[in-house]
Amino acid sequence: MFGKITKKGFQVLTLHHAEAILNYDMSEAVDELEAVLDAIVIPVEELVRGGGGEGQLTQRIRKALSETYGWKKHNFEIKKIVDGEEKESISHEIDHVKFFPKGTFALEIEWNNKDPFYDRDLENFKRLHADGVISVGAIITRGQSLQDSMREIIENFAVRQNIDSIDKLSKFYLPTPRQQKLYGAEAKSRGSFQKGWAHAFVADKFGEATTHWRKLEDRVKRGVGNPCPLLLIGLPKGIVSE
Repeated sequence: MFGKITKKGFQVLTLHHAEAILNYDMSEAVDELEAVLDAIVIPVEELVRGGGGEGQLTQRIRKALSETYGWKKHNFEIKKIVDGEEKESISHEIDHVKFFPKGTFALEIEWNNKDPFYDRDLENFKRLHADGVISVGAIITRGQSLQDSMREIIENFAVRQNIDSIDKLSKFYLPTPRQQKLYGAEAKSRGSFQKGWAHAFVADKFGEATTHWRKLEDRVKRGVGNPCPLLLIGLPKGIVSE
């Protein structure tokens, strides 16, 4: 299962019988996910450029899943009715859902968010599975190899682009006064602007408190989301085009 992308360094972890469900009841879901993930590339410049909102990589994955394979956003509404009277109504919005003949697959993409979003996703999956609504919940996130290599990737980019001062960052984004002060201090501490900027930039934008593999793995090891069958996929450093 997922042999093509695991050979390319993607991390794949299945929990609570998810592998059996996917292999025997939802193999089409595996094929579709692998086709989308096998094709993704992120130019290193996208990691650097500023701008709020959803990252371009996430947008490309969403578009491929939604437009090519029909994994659409869906809002599950669960109502508790006692003697014909509604007592409680809870809704769970999932970004990508597909209904297969033998089960329902729910998927979230956490490329670069605050790590508590994992708790939200996993708890939603747990509730939806307990109510018999979904068969498998999945999360796609930054893999460990990508997270661990981020400073090296950004520093190499700075060297190739000859970024040796704050002024030269304006081509890609405009640092705030706080960031400028931070970059200057790190450059002085590390002996070069490229090293200092890469260290500070990654800590600021892709730091330990954001969504990446170790944070997700830690949660599922503690039982968050249990017993929902889970599929976790980590994006590797190999998807970055330098």
